Parts: sequence; C-alpha cells; structure tokens
Amino acid sequence: MQIIRLAAAFFAAFTLTITASAKSLVPVGKTVAVKMFSDGVMVVGVEEGMASELEKGDVITHINDTEIDTVIQLKEIVNSCDGHELDVRVNRDGHVINTGVTPVTSDGAYKLGLWIRDSMAGIGTVTFYDPATGQFGALGHGVNDVDTGRLLPLEDGAIMGSEVASVKKGQAGTPGQLTGRFDDMTDIGKVTLNTEYGIFGVMNDKNLWTGETLETAKTNEIKNGPAQIISNVQGDEVQRFDVEIIKQNDSRDDRNMVIKVTDERLLAITGGIVQGMSGSPIIQDGKLVGAVTHVLVGDPTKGYGVYIENMIKHGEIV
Repeated sequence: MQIIRLAAAFFAAFTLTITASAKSLVPVGKTVAVKMFSDGVMVVGVEEGMASELEKGDVITHINDTEIDTVIQLKEIVNSCDGHELDVRVNRDGHVINTGVTPVTSDGAYKLGLWIRDSMAGIGTVTFYDPATGQFGALGHGVNDVDTGRLLPLEDGAIMGSEVASVKKGQAGTPGQLTGRFDDMTDIGKVTLNTEYGIFGVMNDKNLWTGETLETAKTNEIKNGPAQIISNVQGDEVQRFDVEIIKQNDSRDDRNMVIKVTDERLLAITGGIVQGMSGSPIIQDGKLVGAVTHVLVGDPTKGYGVYIENMIKHGEIV
C-alpha cells in the first residue's frame, strides 16, 4: 500500500460510447488513485543557455526518428549520442516542430539542460459509472502538469482502488487535501481520455460499482438552490452532504457552477471543498447535475462545479 497526495491542479485509440443522449448513470463519489503516462515526455523547465530552441510546455515525441515515451528512454539516447546534434521533434500547442539540439557534457554525462516529466499520479473522485458499458467519468477537470499547466497528453493510464487515510482541512488562502491509501499493484480500470472536462475510461469489472442509476439533468433544468454532493472523505465511506448552488455560468468550461457547502458534518471534517474531492457528483431534485471541480482558494466553503452535460459530451472520442 502507498500514500499519495493530490497535486495542486490534478488519446489513446479506444472507442467510448458515452454520448450526450445518455439518460441514466450511477453517481459514484468514491475516491480512486489515478496514474497517467504521457504520450511523449513533457518539458517542464529549460536551463538557461541550453536547448534554447525548446520551450517549457513542449512535448518531445521523437529523437532521430525514434519515438520517445519515457524519461529513461530519452536519457539513454542522449547519453549514447557521443556529443552529436540530435534531431528533436516536439508537439507545441498542437503544432509539430522539428529542431536540432546538441547535448553538452555535465558531471561526466551528456545532457540537454531540460527538466522533463513522463507521468503523473494523484487522488480524485469518480463522478459516474455506466453499468451497461463499464465506462466511467472522474475529476470533472483535466489532469494538467503542475509546472506548465498544460493538459497531459495521454499515452496510457489507470485507476486503482483507494481509501482516505487523512484529511488536511482547508483554510482561507490554503486549500486542504485528502491523503489516500491505495494498492498500486491492482488496476481497477483503464483511463482512455484526458480532457478539460474530466478523465474517462472503462472499468475492468463491470460489477465493481453498483447502485441506483439517476437521470442526468439538462443544463436548463439546473437551478440555484439546495443540492447534495456525494463524496468519500473518511476511509472508504461514501456519504451525501448538503450544498447550495449559488451561481451558474455557461461559458466557464469546467467551472459552470459555484457551490457552497452548507453541511456542518462536511465542514467539520474538511472545512469545505478540498483537493481530492474533484469529481464528487452533484445531485439536485433526484438528478445527476454535475461534478465538483475546484475549491475557491479564498473561501474553502465554496467551490466550482461542471455541468454533467459537458462531462458526458467530452467523454466522446472527437
């Protein structure tokens, strides 16, 4: 078992059949550990005076026509180049750029002067599950690199079962967080999409999550007023907590709603919305209306939510 904390923020060829016409889903509210591996390696920092053609946020996909998937693979190629210029292909904001980079020696090894990353991990919450297809949606927002803020280009990913080991309560100016305990040897589902509206995939066991299905609400059915969130903030217990939808904004991507925690039980445990609760389903009038996405740093009793219609729509292959 390992302990993992959620980072400050948290396109495989696989066919999903979740569509905007989906009518009923199981709201889950259970935490999971998420591990994701990038399609290429992401440049998260550039040492001044080195690799000047490369920029923070670039994703290195090839060196000398060899596809690059891991940091170890890149280091092996650089170390064996004998100081010769390397042809580097990167993805920069969706555009392919080719450039030449000559490694330099440092501490007895060849280096490009880059800080790079090929994977990320954290704790989040599953929003919904479709028992007919085994598909799930989680987080309500994308998994972004913590240094660049860029959406991680997904090569492969998985979720693992988790329970909450401890809670750091949120305070004004300092977001709280859940600390999860999980089994990193057992994947319970495959992550196939990383989008601005959440991560999506398929469970290994269609019978793992069971429960009552709820009809999904259309955006125009959602109103300001009382609602509930389903969340896992103690052990492996999933509970319902009272909240209030206090504002709506159709144009703000994964921040369509502002919600306020009104349940004294949740305020006593977490202080409000904390990191790791992202993805907690929002229920209103017996319908699944959305998912928690972010905390308001200045007031942890409040947070943002995404409309369920947006999550479902972006769970499709596009």
